[in-house]
Amino acid sequence: MKQVTITPKGLSLTELAEIFYNDTQLAVSAQLQTQVKTAHQTLKDMIATGETIYGVNTGFGLLANTRIEKNELITLQRHLLLSHATGVGKLLTDDIVRLTLALKIICLAQGCSGVRWELVEALLQLYNHQVYPCIPEKGSVGASGDLAPLSHLACVLIGEGKVRVKGEILSAKQGLAIAKLTPLQLAPKEGIALVNGTQVSTALALAGLFAAEKCFNAALLAGSLSFMAANGQPLCFDERIHRVRNQAGQQFVAQKLRELLDGYQQEQTATAKPCIQDPYSLRCQPQVMGACYDHMQYVKSILQREVHAVTDNPLVFAADKVVISGGNFHAQPVAMSADTLALAIAEIGSIAERRIALLNDTNFSGLPPFLINDNGINSGFMNMQVTAAALASENKSLAHPASVDSLPTSANQEDHVSMATYAARRLQAMNENTQNIIAIELLAACQGLDLRQSTPSSAQLQKAYSLVREKVSFYKEDHFFADDIAAIAALIDSGKLAL
Repeated sequence: MKQVTITPKGLSLTELAEIFYNDTQLAVSAQLQTQVKTAHQTLKDMIATGETIYGVNTGFGLLANTRIEKNELITLQRHLLLSHATGVGKLLTDDIVRLTLALKIICLAQGCSGVRWELVEALLQLYNHQVYPCIPEKGSVGASGDLAPLSHLACVLIGEGKVRVKGEILSAKQGLAIAKLTPLQLAPKEGIALVNGTQVSTALALAGLFAAEKCFNAALLAGSLSFMAANGQPLCFDERIHRVRNQAGQQFVAQKLRELLDGYQQEQTATAKPCIQDPYSLRCQPQVMGACYDHMQYVKSILQREVHAVTDNPLVFAADKVVISGGNFHAQPVAMSADTLALAIAEIGSIAERRIALLNDTNFSGLPPFLINDNGINSGFMNMQVTAAALASENKSLAHPASVDSLPTSANQEDHVSMATYAARRLQAMNENTQNIIAIELLAACQGLDLRQSTPSSAQLQKAYSLVREKVSFYKEDHFFADDIAAIAALIDSGKLAL
C-alpha cells in the first residue's frame, strides 16, 4: 500500500487524488511533529498563567464571555463534541471521509492548533487502519467551519458515535479497538481544534474537482468525435483566431482540438464544404470549454491553498507565545470555488447536449434522423437526447450559487455563513448528470461516424472510439439503451478517457 508523507511542502493535487481514490498509508514528517509539540507546550504554558483564551477556558459562540473553571476544561471539550454532533441525512462515502481525515491531519500538523501530538497520532491510526467515522452529509453551514460533520468525526476519538470498516457499521469503541486505540480524554483546546475547520467542505469540493476534470477530458474527446460525425468546418480552430482572443483556456482547448482532429483537418482543407459556419456547439468549443478550463484552474489554486490552510480557532503562534482568535474557519473561499466549479460542470454538459441534438437533426448533420436507419420503425437517439436535456436542465438549477445565501446562527453571533458544505456536496450530482450527458454524446458521435463510414482522425480519438465500441456496438435497431448509457458513464468515471 502506497505511503503518502505530509511535509512542510504540503501535498500535490495528484497526491490528494491518490488519497481519495485509493487506500493509502499516511505519515507526518518529523519537522511537523516538532511544530505540533512546540505549539502544544506554548498553549500549556499560557493556560498555566490563567490567561483567558477563547474556547480553552471560555464557552463557545455567544457564550464566549462565560469563564470555565480549570477543573472543567476537559469536560468542556467533550461536551463541545457531543453537543455539536447533530448531522442528519445519508452518510458520507468512505472516500470523502478518508480525504477529510487526511485534511484534518494536515491542518493540525501545521503546528498552530495547540493540540497534543498524541491526538494527531490517533487520527493517523484511524486513517491507516481504514476506520472511517460515520458522518451524516447534512447539517453544516460552513462557518464556524464544518461543525456538525467534524463533530461526528471527532466523537469517534472519545468513543462515541459509529464507524464504518470495510463496509460494516460498528460502534466507535469497536472501531478504536481495530485501530489499536482506546477512547481519548481530550486536553484543553483539542475539541474546538477538531470541530473548527473546512475539511469536509474542502474534501467534497476536491471530489467535485476530480470528477469535473474527468468530465472535461471526456467532453473534449466527445466534442471532437461529434465534430467529425457532423462533418464540421475545421477552420474555426485556426490558431490565429484564438491567439488574438488572448484567453489562455481558449487557446489551450483550441490546441487540444487541433491535435485531436489533426488528420481530419488535413482532409477537410483539401476539399470545399458548402457550410461556411457551423452551429456554436461545434464552432465555439474553444470559447466555451476554454472558459470552463480557466475556471477549473482557478478552483484548483484556491483548493490547493485551502488544503494546507490552518482553519480552526483560536490559533497558537508559538514563536510569539500568543493565542489569537479570528475567523479562518469561515469557508467562503471553498463555497465560492464550488459555485465556480458548478458553472463549469453545467456548461460542459450544456454544450454537449446541444451537440447531441445537432447530430439527431438530419438538417444539420446530414445523417439519418435520430442516428438510426429504418427510422420510423426505429426511434434511435430520440429519447436519449430528451434524457440529456433533462439532465442539463437539472444542472442549471443546481448551478444556482450557494455562497450568496446566508442564515445567521448561534443567536446572531455567527451572523454570516458560507454554505460551503452544500455548495461542494451538490457537485457530485452535477458531475453525475454531466457524465451521463457526455456518455450519450459519445454513443451518438460514434454512431454518427459509423453511419458516415468515417474513422477517427487521431490516435487519441481512435482510442476513445475503441473504448466506447468495446462496451457498446453500432445500433442497427432499437434496444434497451439505459444499460449502454450507464456503461459509458462508468467508462468516463474510470478516467480512461484521459487526454
